[in-house]
Amino acid sequence: MSKLYKISLFLFLISFSIVYSQKNYSQYVNPFIGTGGHGHTFPGATVPFGMVQLSPDTRIDHSWDGCSGYHYSDSVIYGFSHTHLNGTGCTDYGDIMLMPTMGKPSLRDKDYSSKFSHTNEKATAGYYEVLLDKFNIKARLTTTTRVGYHEYTFNNDGAANIILDLNHRDRLLEGEVKIIDNKTIEVFRRSKNWAENQHIFARIEFSKPLEISKLEGKKSGNTISGKKLKIAFSGNVTKGEKIGVKVALSLTGYEGTKKNMAAEGTSWDFENIKANAAKSWDKELSKIEVTTNHKDQLTIFYTALYHAFIQPNIANDVDGKYRGRDNQIHTANHNYYTVFSLWDTFRAYHPLMTLIDKKRTADFINTFILQYEQGKRLPIWELASNETFCMIGYHSVSVIADAMAKGIKGFDYEKAFEASKNSANLFDDFGMKTYRENGFLSVEDEHENVSKTLEYSYDDWCIAQMAKILNKNEDYEYFMKRSQGWKNLFDPETKFIRPKKNGNWLEPFDPKEINNNYTEGNGWHYTFFVPQDIPEMIEFYGGNDAFEKKLDQMFSENSKTTGREQIDVSGLIGQYAHGNEPSHHVAYLYNYIGKPEKTKEKVQYILENFYKNSPDGLIGNEDCGQMSSWYVLSSMGLYCVTPGSGEWQSTEPIFSEVKINLEDGKTLIFKHKKDVDNWIYSMANPEQKPIVKTKKNALSPIIKFKNRSFIEKEEISIKSLHDGKIFYSVNGSDFKKYKEPFIITTTSEIRAYVEDNEQKKSSISKAIAYKKPNHYSIDIKTQPSDLYFAGGKEGLVDGILGDANWKKGDWHGYQKNDFEAIVDLQSEKEIKTLAADFLQDTRSWILMPTKVTFYTSMDNKNFKKVGEVINEIKPEDENVQTQKLALNIAPQKARYVKVVAKNFGKLPEWHQGYPYQGEAYIFISEIEIQ
Repeated sequence: MSKLYKISLFLFLISFSIVYSQKNYSQYVNPFIGTGGHGHTFPGATVPFGMVQLSPDTRIDHSWDGCSGYHYSDSVIYGFSHTHLNGTGCTDYGDIMLMPTMGKPSLRDKDYSSKFSHTNEKATAGYYEVLLDKFNIKARLTTTTRVGYHEYTFNNDGAANIILDLNHRDRLLEGEVKIIDNKTIEVFRRSKNWAENQHIFARIEFSKPLEISKLEGKKSGNTISGKKLKIAFSGNVTKGEKIGVKVALSLTGYEGTKKNMAAEGTSWDFENIKANAAKSWDKELSKIEVTTNHKDQLTIFYTALYHAFIQPNIANDVDGKYRGRDNQIHTANHNYYTVFSLWDTFRAYHPLMTLIDKKRTADFINTFILQYEQGKRLPIWELASNETFCMIGYHSVSVIADAMAKGIKGFDYEKAFEASKNSANLFDDFGMKTYRENGFLSVEDEHENVSKTLEYSYDDWCIAQMAKILNKNEDYEYFMKRSQGWKNLFDPETKFIRPKKNGNWLEPFDPKEINNNYTEGNGWHYTFFVPQDIPEMIEFYGGNDAFEKKLDQMFSENSKTTGREQIDVSGLIGQYAHGNEPSHHVAYLYNYIGKPEKTKEKVQYILENFYKNSPDGLIGNEDCGQMSSWYVLSSMGLYCVTPGSGEWQSTEPIFSEVKINLEDGKTLIFKHKKDVDNWIYSMANPEQKPIVKTKKNALSPIIKFKNRSFIEKEEISIKSLHDGKIFYSVNGSDFKKYKEPFIITTTSEIRAYVEDNEQKKSSISKAIAYKKPNHYSIDIKTQPSDLYFAGGKEGLVDGILGDANWKKGDWHGYQKNDFEAIVDLQSEKEIKTLAADFLQDTRSWILMPTKVTFYTSMDNKNFKKVGEVINEIKPEDENVQTQKLALNIAPQKARYVKVVAKNFGKLPEWHQGYPYQGEAYIFISEIEIQ
């Protein structure tokens, strides 16, 4: 520990070993925080980082606010399943669902579900209970790391049932139940949702003999299997009788469930297991001790810390076996984890863990390395041994660089660097190839191009920091150069980081607009994401005063966003959005310009207004601990703006005292003091070696022209964003020095770069201007979506076809209504072929039209139907694909052509958009007439 600057908080490190008592901090945990609103948390029982998350499910419809399986606004419980995600935006998990009932057994969810009341519901750390009103059954739940414990009290005499529904939640691909005896079964479930190949095994033991009374599935001997698999286990009970159920999980196989049960599931003493779960929480929560007279602050803080300790989850059996990214079974000599929501958690969650749990941080990284060895790349958003490729960036490298920068041991630095370097260099998907070649992404290169450019640039800086520690000078220079790519998207006129399209800035530009050039955000949310180069970012904005004004403007802007409705964007202060991650560091940027009082003001407002001791107490998705980790750090007066730097920014804590009990027995103590300046607390790795700062990149130029698709000719001009000479090429010609605008008369690709005064060349800017293949005009009768109207109305007859990546913006989108348009050929022409190009992306609500009908006319009044084309691509086909629906006709003359495409309409019941009463889009890119 070293380098304390401008210290005005009372901070000291007790350098001798301290034995601190494990206190009952679990008493402050309220698992219902975040179960309402858009928090997406679950209230059920789990232990820190446990494989089992045993919780009630009140949602089976894949609705967004039901991602965790539970929402506080609901009044019906369908059952208790053993895996849940903590505050995500995807609806995976809900495995091995059990539900107790009474009377005649039914396998219909509407029959076996039950009403419940929050007055008869209780949740604490490691424990959950509820009264099922319909059956008068009290259900109690607790867990160990790998075993879930149920206790059902039947308050009436009669026939009792325990329903096992393997079709619950995710789509069942393969299911199996083996009857071992009348008290023991083994279960296998393979399912699909965002993670497309999830495996889970369970060993279930009942405390009394039960018999199968009803089933759905194929029975062969003692095995029941199929893609539709539900079973009722039944037996008689007397009033007040309890039935216990133990469920041991494994991702590897039945043998794993046996070993896990033998290690953690031998007891039927529910109270003892519950007490042990609470003790495990007390041990983890005692890592940070805060002092305050405000009871709600204690509850919010320790619940936030509780949420931070739920995921990632231990995924290995007690003998070290785990299912790898290659879907094979391996053995690890450390805990192997799953559920890495890295786009969220690299920002605050993982830095928090470097402070309070270095051993687990090392095991996270050891897990990353194993996933790299088995899956050829570091995890992006890994879930249940599947790479979902959800979100953007390759933020494993941020976690690794931050650990290395802070000197954390316990993993192989060289292997970690190799994995990071290869994950950044050996893959061409998600725009990575173009980013490496050009230094930035533009609209036509890749969707979410601004966000990806910025986050790739930061990740590359992280790899450079690893290279610096390992004294790899060449790699350091290479990745530092790549880390400057953000500058190519900085517009010096508007002072925003904004999209480029076809060599120029995308117009029109509205920084409040949420569109496909950003990831769950807009220009305001991303324009400050340069954590690796904050001093130069400040200079780009015009220095400290100008940067302060820009930050002030963000927090004082009108909070209304434009463009696509993005439910993730919540917790708005002006255009700052605390409910989603891209804004999380912004309040701390005031520290860098000597305005810590403004950081304090903004941070304390967020702490006081966006975190509450109530079900809707989180302003946005919990996102596997990120939202809560921001609170934990900020309430203590700390934040890591640049993971990988080894430095913490500071602000005034809200507690009178904070003690961080470190793993080595030492304690960090923070004491509240009014009117503090900011200070920087560094955990920099003493092994870091100084390397001369790399030279700055030249910036790519802007290529300007009026029309992307022109009729006769087009004037091209090129502008540099800084001093330097411009060189350009047309259609592959040799580069020559640019002097003045020039004219093109054919479809042309223009390439240009800038050479600065040190003869350093910029990335090459590219643009294509298309000579229009016709003089047609078009009258579109259907109202398009504002977000999906590429090229305006003429975009459907400009000869430019969109590809399968519709998010790049080359498509027209029409929702709910049929598409109708009339093309004016400008004169009477002989027609032989009529066609239109469409796209399907079922998951994004974009479906092929059911049919397309073509009409012709001479006068634009009297139209004659000439034929129709029926679409044959099924709506269930989830492949993103384009299709030309074409009609060949006997030659005939016409001046006008009408095209009507029939919209699919309401999304079907199996579609994830069905609960929202969603309507399908038609996406069309061109009407072709020959």
